[in-house]
Amino acid sequence: MVDTLSDLLMLIGLVLAGLLVWAALSPFEMLGWWAGWFGDQIYDDGIPSDGLVRTVRPQRNSYLIFLSGIGRVSGATLSYREQEFLRRLALVLPHTVIIDDIFPYSVNNLALTGQPVFARLWRWALERKIHGPTIAGYLINLRNIWQVLISADKRYGPLYNQATAEVLLHGLLRYEYPLNTPLPIFLMGYSGAGQMAVGAATYLKEWLRVPVYIISLGGIFSSDPGLLAADHLYHLYGSEDKIQRLGDLAPGRWPIFAASEWNRARRQGKITRIPMGPMRHTGQGGYLDAKSHLPDGTAYVDRTVQTVAEIVRRHTSHVPPLVSGAEGAIPWEQDKATVAAHLIHKS
Repeated sequence: MVDTLSDLLMLIGLVLAGLLVWAALSPFEMLGWWAGWFGDQIYDDGIPSDGLVRTVRPQRNSYLIFLSGIGRVSGATLSYREQEFLRRLALVLPHTVIIDDIFPYSVNNLALTGQPVFARLWRWALERKIHGPTIAGYLINLRNIWQVLISADKRYGPLYNQATAEVLLHGLLRYEYPLNTPLPIFLMGYSGAGQMAVGAATYLKEWLRVPVYIISLGGIFSSDPGLLAADHLYHLYGSEDKIQRLGDLAPGRWPIFAASEWNRARRQGKITRIPMGPMRHTGQGGYLDAKSHLPDGTAYVDRTVQTVAEIVRRHTSHVPPLVSGAEGAIPWEQDKATVAAHLIHKS
């Protein structure tokens, strides 16, 4: 009995030590990017448009970038619920370009399954997540959680968030964002990607000088300068979503720290909390579930679509649609990386 308990404690100790080592090494990817070890390339999965999402609308007046939660391994691994949500959203927002092929947990948009050293490990973890045992697949979630914590860290966060903003800027330019026309940008962060959206907002606002709005869908985020840089943050939350409450644990969001970015943004009226009813964080009963219904018969996913669409319309009703090919849009053949570098350097 004693030996069994001793072995169990040793196993727990080894697991905890491994997690601590993993956490300590997590910032090295970001530091390597900052040092230039990975070059300047920003990767693109080349996911074809479905005719609604990832397509440049003939007449557009806004852009919405959807950033998925921590279970993602690339820009091409959205869940079927997320895909259906974005399809429905695109139908009710015919003048909004919706982008969903961004992997916010990589400093250069490189998929985990495409990394030069650990690609085989992440492909194996993805297979386990899909086919079981799912506990092995949660290695992906844990790895991405470290990236969320790095983004929220006051030491590493500014570097990581600048890298994320460059990936987002590159994505906007891929879909012909018009640099000479101030079309509003909506950063929609689901779950842990709420922090990625908030962190990147500071730099996008500085580089593009256009309206930038953040939509947090059950988002977890810290008190970050992006809360003050963004024009407004909308936090959508369900009463049964316990996970999104983890964001309240960030010290900067405590009421006693009156000078924090979170509390200053609240006093300035830049934060709106929108209750979504008895929705959970994900899966059955989650924000994107089409089979669960509110008392009035509305499917959860449709209520989420309605809420997001209302936010977008509120800020775009006065914006005249820009016709494709109009002056200010970057031609497809122009080097997007060069333009992005020019913008960043100029700022």
